[in-house]
Amino acid sequence: MRKSGLLLHITSLAGKFGIGDLGPEAYKFADFLAESKQRVWQILPLNPPAGPRYSPYNSFSAFAGNAALISPEILYREGLLTKKEIQECPKFTKTRVEFVKVNAFKSKLFKTAYKRYQKTQKYEQFCAENSGWLEDYALFTALRQHFRNRLWCKWPKRLRGRHVNAMMSAGIELREAIEREKFVQYLFFEQWFALKRYCNKLNIEIIGDIPIYVAYQSADVWSHPEIFKLDRDKKPTCVSGVPPDLFSKTGQLWGNPIYNWRVLKNTNYGWWFERLGHNLAMFDRVRIDHFRGFFGFWQVPAGDRTAKNGKWVKGPGKEFFDVLFKRFHKSAVIAEDLGHITPDVKGYVKNANLAGMRVLQFGFGGTPKTNPHFPGNHIKNSICYTGTHDNNTIVGWFTKEIDEQQKKRLFECLGRIPKTGEIHWEMIRLAFDSKADLVIIPVQDILGLGGNARMNRPARALGNWQWRLKPGQFTHQVLVKLAQLTRSYRRF
Repeated sequence: MRKSGLLLHITSLAGKFGIGDLGPEAYKFADFLAESKQRVWQILPLNPPAGPRYSPYNSFSAFAGNAALISPEILYREGLLTKKEIQECPKFTKTRVEFVKVNAFKSKLFKTAYKRYQKTQKYEQFCAENSGWLEDYALFTALRQHFRNRLWCKWPKRLRGRHVNAMMSAGIELREAIEREKFVQYLFFEQWFALKRYCNKLNIEIIGDIPIYVAYQSADVWSHPEIFKLDRDKKPTCVSGVPPDLFSKTGQLWGNPIYNWRVLKNTNYGWWFERLGHNLAMFDRVRIDHFRGFFGFWQVPAGDRTAKNGKWVKGPGKEFFDVLFKRFHKSAVIAEDLGHITPDVKGYVKNANLAGMRVLQFGFGGTPKTNPHFPGNHIKNSICYTGTHDNNTIVGWFTKEIDEQQKKRLFECLGRIPKTGEIHWEMIRLAFDSKADLVIIPVQDILGLGGNARMNRPARALGNWQWRLKPGQFTHQVLVKLAQLTRSYRRF
């Protein structure tokens, strides 16, 4: 079935509390999707991002939810906060996320809500059902705060080594902080699943995103050090990244610890089974980021300042996914197959009949005959994007990045030279006309925003992930035009 949808991360919603959250604006956006005939809402990872970059792809946990997304307004409606408490908030900018300021403000609110909350059977059930990750995450978070965000490899030896007696003592000493963190996670998942149910009732499915790696400073690496390449002091021997490319001459140094795939194989990839199952409970479909990294990954010596001196190392490849897909259906997984994709990856995506990605901004360079992103080469089982969270907006791309040869090819595909101010709608039409079953358009492109509305600039350390919608930015005119296009191309 041909469908279309929009890409908008939760943090980018408008709202009163310095960051988009799971409150009223999220429900308004779901209504906008339904009224404009969209059937999919794609978001970025919902895990708690680690500072100072606050990238959703570098998180304190692969399982926990980002507490900053909890809506104070919903907590007020539930009687956990007073009207005065949610009104007495700092003055936040409406167009950018101020992560530090937001986290400090909401942390105070959660402490207040925790004191008022009376544990219920529903809460106890949540803790029991999620104990596999929740216990470690809550203790890790309490310890991280206790040691003032020091890397866990610099904690006392018995704690970083997870000795039973040390863990028990810490559990007793930090009991209130641990219980409060469990409570905060309960609030997050209650609000998330309520929003998801609302979307599903509107016939809107949600596509989530699974980063291939986790942060070193995470509960996952601390609690499962054996599945990562660490030395005797529990420090990474090598880290992740990508080689030099169009985004960066020295490559991108992501800095995440590398998986020890030999150990994971001996556990029948148990940790990954749990991770994918957890995400498929949260979302209707998931996009696995950096899909090619499972077949071959760029490994950089720990301590290097750039990714330039890394090397390619073979990953588990087909065997890993063959095991994974014995339990999970392939139709629920989207392969992020962008960048330099090797024949083994292309072959597996095709033979396994996985949905891949086609990005129009990549479609007009190189040789059209061999460029998979060229509109005439799109395939049915794929998702077509005008751009992703790593790309410039269409307006920014057209005015700053595209060369004359690419413009010529674009105009030939369109059959005309776009009118001033119409390039974003022309590209959206081109996407809607794609053979791809699903089309996803970033919200910035629906609104025709320039490069200052870009979500992420790969290889730039700071200033990313902060863009937000302004209140009332979605007009009735935009809704009607999007709905008309969707009907015209029969994507509803």
